Amino acid sequence: MRSIFLALALASLTACGNFGFPGVYRIDVEQGNIVTQDMIDQLQPGMSQRQVRFILGTPLVEDSFNADRWDYPYLLRNGNDVIREASVSVHFDGDALTGVSGDYLPAWAASTPAPESEPSQ
Repeated sequence: MRSIFLALALASLTACGNFGFPGVYRIDVEQGNIVTQDMIDQLQPGMSQRQVRFILGTPLVEDSFNADRWDYPYLLRNGNDVIREASVSVHFDGDALTGVSGDYLPAWAASTPAPESEPSQ
């Protein structure tokens, strides 16, 4: 009887993964591309894709159906708590930079309307 109770207690404790134990350290987890306002301010209209990749790095999302848009999402979380979240999309016409949308914008893109390929939010 005691072994059945112990087995049920252990099975119940393993199901409590979402609650966690008090005092357990959870590390900060960074996912995506770190993009800062200083990096975005370096972008200029007409830059080539190679120049943009040099400044911002390789995009996390390159849509094979829309090669004219690169997405740079970023997420910093501690356990289940989101500490910081940001997203930047870079738009091209062929090989030339035409627009930037998202959480960080250069001065020249703030007055430019977003490209039509991006859904309104």
